[in-house]
Amino acid sequence: MQVARIHGAGDLRLHEEPMPVPGPGEAVVRVAAVGLCGSDVHWFNEGRIGGDRIVTPLILGHECAGVIESGERRGERVAMDPAIPCGRCEYCEEGNPNLCSALRFAGHAPQDGAMRGYIAWPERCLVPLPETMSDVDGAMLEPLGVGLYSVDLGDVRPGMTVGVFGCGTIGLSVLQIARAAGATRLFATDLPGVPHRLEVARSFGATTFEAYGGREAEEILRATGGRGVDVAFEAAGDPEAVEAAVTAVKPGGRAILIGIPREDRIAFTASTARRKDLTVRVVHRMKHTYPRAMQLVANGRADVRSLVTHHFPLAEVERAFGVAQRREGIKVVVDC
Repeated sequence: MQVARIHGAGDLRLHEEPMPVPGPGEAVVRVAAVGLCGSDVHWFNEGRIGGDRIVTPLILGHECAGVIESGERRGERVAMDPAIPCGRCEYCEEGNPNLCSALRFAGHAPQDGAMRGYIAWPERCLVPLPETMSDVDGAMLEPLGVGLYSVDLGDVRPGMTVGVFGCGTIGLSVLQIARAAGATRLFATDLPGVPHRLEVARSFGATTFEAYGGREAEEILRATGGRGVDVAFEAAGDPEAVEAAVTAVKPGGRAILIGIPREDRIAFTASTARRKDLTVRVVHRMKHTYPRAMQLVANGRADVRSLVTHHFPLAEVERAFGVAQRREGIKVVVDC
């Protein structure tokens, strides 16, 4: 089978490798679609995320759907939950598998991911897809799940005002889910060079502002009569977006930080956060979201299909990363 392995920053190579052999409790999945995530772009650009680095060549890709090719479930179309928690540690037993002390995660060193023809994966992590959902819809359940978990942490309730800072796939997912949760005023920001993303945010009901030197926070404060938003979601992985989110949220509000910064550090003005008595949450992936994410898509409350703007075959995976790096669209999918 064909496999895309990253050997170091900017060094992505195609290989021919043997088919995977499933272990106990695993099934072989023929990979149909893999979405490129911002975290994949970090691996590609920098060869690391935070303190985790590429030591041996790594297969990227964790937003995945395909068809089971082995065992009793052969022929079943599934989305692949990329997280494999141990189920036994303190955090798993507390109901927080995303914090598992022995977590394995597809495409995060050293665990190989899904950017290949076939993958062996635990059957318990293979979620059946209804006929109404395409393979690409199934791959998009993972980023939608991150948005759903983020909105859970934000405790968005009917009548609230929400700001989203960064309109990539997860930011746009947060907008839709916040609206479904009852938020009545939505604001969204992104850089001047990506007007297509702000256009999509407007289609989801948001008032949009270009992000430039913190002026977007001033615009949101002006639009809310100086009050600010109840919940601010930072989904850009950018220090200026973090600062703008903290500035634009109301006293007593919540700032939910989702983005992965290039430098392994998050900072904001302490006096601003302190005087507002803010609650700040930093998101780590998701938990218990696949059934709800699937219902949101099936019921038309979340549109993931329109967020997919580019498709590439596995043989052109380097071109796919180039488009994702330049933020030319929204979601880039590799069709394996």
